[in-house]
Amino acid sequence: MGSGKATGLAAISGAGALCLVFGRRWHLSWGATAGEQRSPLAGDDLIDRADLTATRAITIRCSADEVWPWIAQIGQGRGGMYSYDALENLIGCDMHSADRIVPDWQNVAVGDSVRLAPEVSLAVSAVERGRALVLSGGVPVGNTAPPYDFTWSFVIQDGPDGSIRLLVRERYRYKRVWARLLVEPIETVSFVMTQKMLRGIRDRAESAAPSPPATRSPASANPSSYATPSPAPGPVASTNSTAWSTWSKATTS
Repeated sequence: MGSGKATGLAAISGAGALCLVFGRRWHLSWGATAGEQRSPLAGDDLIDRADLTATRAITIRCSADEVWPWIAQIGQGRGGMYSYDALENLIGCDMHSADRIVPDWQNVAVGDSVRLAPEVSLAVSAVERGRALVLSGGVPVGNTAPPYDFTWSFVIQDGPDGSIRLLVRERYRYKRVWARLLVEPIETVSFVMTQKMLRGIRDRAESAAPSPPATRSPASANPSSYATPSPAPGPVASTNSTAWSTWSKATTS
C-alpha cells in the first residue's frame, strides 16, 4: 500500500475510533427519531435478523422530487457520494462529488451496479422512484468473500411544511464469527462519511431548488394605503386659523 493510501486509511480510521469512543448509540442513530429507528424501511426484508443496524436521518427543506435526483446519481464515476472526497481519494476511491444533476445518471434500475470505488460495487436491489433506493452486497476481504450480508437503504419520507426526511439505513448480518471485528470499525467510519453525505445532499438539494416567490406585505403591495393623510382643507382648518388670530390679538393688546 502506498504512503498516500496508508495516510488516508489512518485518517479515516482515526476519525472512526473517535466516534466509537464518544458514543456508539449516538452515531448509529445520528439525526433519526426513535420512531424512525424502529420503523420498517425499504430493504429491511432482504436481511431477516440483522446483527447491526444504523439509521441516520436529516431534514431537507424541499420536495421529494427535488431530492431524488441527487440520490439516483450516487456512485463512483457518477455523482459521487457527497461526502469527504479528499479522504476517500486517499485510499484510491477516485471520488468526485457532483454539484449538479446530470440527466444521464438518473436511470437507476434493479440489477445495476453502484460503485464505491473503481473495483468495489454494490448491487441495486430495489428502486421506488422518487422514494427509495436499496443497495446490497459487501466488500471482499482479499480473496475471501464478504463475511457479512449488507443492505444500504436511502428512503425519502414526507416531513412538515413541505419538507422531507431523508433516512439512510445500514444493516449487517454476520456470516463469520470474526465478522464483528471487521464491521464495527467499518461502521464507525461509515458514520463519519454518512453524516457528511446527508448534509451534502441537503445542501445541494436546497441550493438547487427554486426559491419561493417573495410574499409582499399589504403595505408594499399598496404603499399609499399606509401613507399619513395630509390635513384636509375645510371648516377645521378655517376654525384653527380664526382661533390663532383671536389669540394673537388678545396677547398683543
